[in-house]
Amino acid sequence: MKAYAMLGLNETGWVEKQDPVCGPLDALCRPVALAPCTSDVHTVWEGALGERHDLVLGHEGVGEVIEVGDLVEDFVPGDVVIMPAITPDWGSREAQRGYPVHSGGMLGGWKFSNSKDGVFAEKIHINDADANLALLPEEISPETGCMLSDMMPTGFHASEMAKVTFGESVCVIGIGPVGLMCVRGAVLRGASRVIGVGSRPICVEVAREYGATDIVSYKDGPIAEQVLDMTDGDGVDRVLIAGGDVDTFAEAIRMLKPGGAIGNVNYLGSGDSVRIPRLEWGVGMGHKTIHGGLMPGGRLRMERLASLIVHGRVDPSLMITHRFEGFDHVEEAVRLMKDKPQDLIKPVVFIG
Repeated sequence: MKAYAMLGLNETGWVEKQDPVCGPLDALCRPVALAPCTSDVHTVWEGALGERHDLVLGHEGVGEVIEVGDLVEDFVPGDVVIMPAITPDWGSREAQRGYPVHSGGMLGGWKFSNSKDGVFAEKIHINDADANLALLPEEISPETGCMLSDMMPTGFHASEMAKVTFGESVCVIGIGPVGLMCVRGAVLRGASRVIGVGSRPICVEVAREYGATDIVSYKDGPIAEQVLDMTDGDGVDRVLIAGGDVDTFAEAIRMLKPGGAIGNVNYLGSGDSVRIPRLEWGVGMGHKTIHGGLMPGGRLRMERLASLIVHGRVDPSLMITHRFEGFDHVEEAVRLMKDKPQDLIKPVVFIG
């Protein structure tokens, strides 16, 4: 099969690979729509996973089932499905402990373009198909369905971890596609004031459409100072981190009220240590809690998030700024994600 892969650090290209084999619990899909992610950029051009050779990239997509294993009960060839970025092994000990995303070891549920080939291929292997795939509702286009693979579930998970609730104030650091879904997730969970941190005009526009009440730019000075100024020194109840680096946690701690919580879904591709300011953390006793987590996978979660789109609670298609047709345009879409022009939020390749 033809696939678009990481050839080595700082190098990508098209390769020919053996077709994947469908196990008894598994499914094979052909791509219908695909989307590159900043994580692909981290993998290739920042070496976040180390040296990899001929690793097929991509973990966001909608596919059509072309083969199922003998033990698959709920899907048949021809079904159009959401292929989540995270595909845990649901029979693992970690799943039984309540952490399926870490099946087989920390972050083990993240398989595509990590521990196995990703979705930028003519044939895509899905493990535990009945538990990991979800039918794409007819009301949702395949392009929009791509946002259900990673952007929407990851962004919403930040609010879950931080336990956002009615009437609270929230700051979302980073309003790229994941951060935009953090904004919408916080609004749906009842936040009253949502402060988005970002500078690109197109992202600011969509953040306001999703319910951001205020916008702060890191270009105007330390973001914690700006948030404290606009809240009369009180700070915010919750901070959701969807951008930045290891130093961003210091800013989050400074703006967080005692008793508040941080939900981090940002992929830290570099740096050795996360820095926490001692005094602002209440010398270790400020009840300022930090949660960091990989988005949960699973069919039920995908179905519930899809229902939010069907019933008009969220429209992730607002994030799609660039559309391509044809499998060969995957390379162009990945390069676009790397270069990040000012008018980009998310590119999608429709294959049909």
